[in-house]
Amino acid sequence: MKYALIGCGRISPNHIAAAQNNNLEIVAICDIDEACMEDKALKFKLPDTVKRYTDYIELLENEKPELVAICTESGKHAKIAIDCIKRDVNCIIEKPIALSIADADAIINAAIKHHIKVCACHQNRFNRSVQIIREAIDMNRFGRLFYGTAHVRWARNHEYYDRASWRGTWEQDGGALMNQCIHNIDLLRWMMGSDITEVVGMTDRLNHDYIEAEDLGIALVKFKNGSYGIIEGTTDVYPKNLEETLYIFGEKGTVKAGGISVNVIEEWRFSDLLDDPNEVKKRFHENPPNVYGYGHTPLYADMIHAIEQDRQPYVTAMEGKKALELVLAIYKSAAEGGVVKLPLTECSTMDFVGRFK
Repeated sequence: MKYALIGCGRISPNHIAAAQNNNLEIVAICDIDEACMEDKALKFKLPDTVKRYTDYIELLENEKPELVAICTESGKHAKIAIDCIKRDVNCIIEKPIALSIADADAIINAAIKHHIKVCACHQNRFNRSVQIIREAIDMNRFGRLFYGTAHVRWARNHEYYDRASWRGTWEQDGGALMNQCIHNIDLLRWMMGSDITEVVGMTDRLNHDYIEAEDLGIALVKFKNGSYGIIEGTTDVYPKNLEETLYIFGEKGTVKAGGISVNVIEEWRFSDLLDDPNEVKKRFHENPPNVYGYGHTPLYADMIHAIEQDRQPYVTAMEGKKALELVLAIYKSAAEGGVVKLPLTECSTMDFVGRFK
């Protein structure tokens, strides 16, 4: 399957590795920064037959790939995705899928119209720890779900934002919730029932006065099934990343996934006693080298199979929209100082320009 990568920044090595691990034919890479492209080509020993482009439209029309990964700044995801879809190219879109409800809907509608597969790159759904929790949810081992919590306690310094001018901007990124925390926000919504009735949020910029968006976000979520969610996300932790944790509490079960990126089962308690908690903790423990984990390779494998089998991928564009919607609802609640009802029919990060001036 012919594959191309658009955007060779911080997350691109995980995509190139996943493409290689799945034996995709990498035909081209693209970035406006040629040095960035060459750096990745050298790192992964890409042959000279892999074409380099600074214009993704030229890449699409010359190479005609079957699958493209879109790893540019977030504000450009939607336009690039729609340009790919219109040329019958399947897409893996890095999170967030877009920065507005309108753009997310445009991607979804274009994919339906052109019968193209679109995968939102929420790779943590493929973590072993996350998969075993999801299995317990599907088996109703928790019984009635009470509430779940998602915590992302990370650090990002001035150097991180200096390396890419789009980071922390409303037009191209958003803040801690949209960039760093959206993976865990996706997991919380997925586990707790997906449908949300209302959200109350507070956001602030406490420690990064050189960015436009928030570095702290806290929210309460009410799900349609009667359960609740608590979200805490920040890039203010001193001096380095601390943890990303997900808790699920139900009438018959309690689970905690932790580690640097929800890759370790730390608590596993169920009334049914179907398994040994210590054995579960041992079997579903991963120790990735960074917060991106090991999920890209299985996500790619699933997407390839989805294309070959003409089915939807495990993480669809609609799932990407749901994660985006929840972050935007928190932003909206924080800005307006009240409860926000879901679903959102329209909202964009650009609605919050000047929020922390």
